[in-house]
Amino acid sequence: MRTIIMRTIFAALAAGFVLGASTAPSFAQDVCQDLWVERNSIYKANGYCFKTSRAISYFGNAGCLYDNEASIPMSRADRARVQQIRALERQYGCR
Repeated sequence: MRTIIMRTIFAALAAGFVLGASTAPSFAQDVCQDLWVERNSIYKANGYCFKTSRAISYFGNAGCLYDNEASIPMSRADRARVQQIRALERQYGCR
């Protein structure tokens, strides 16, 4: 999954340079969507109970165990990846 995200980011950056800045926003939206899915997939795999209608619609809440993000028992690798994703989301101006 991480490789796919990185390829998407590089493709979006390249397309912005090749096609012009006018296409960059749509690629940034695609990158933001991919990052959102990856980040929330980690939460879902670790039992998070989603609160937003978007996340509930996409992932559902079946089998969820944790209402608070800080309470989710994630591995160091998962926590580090979530932090990386959040940094990328800030960099791209994702909402």
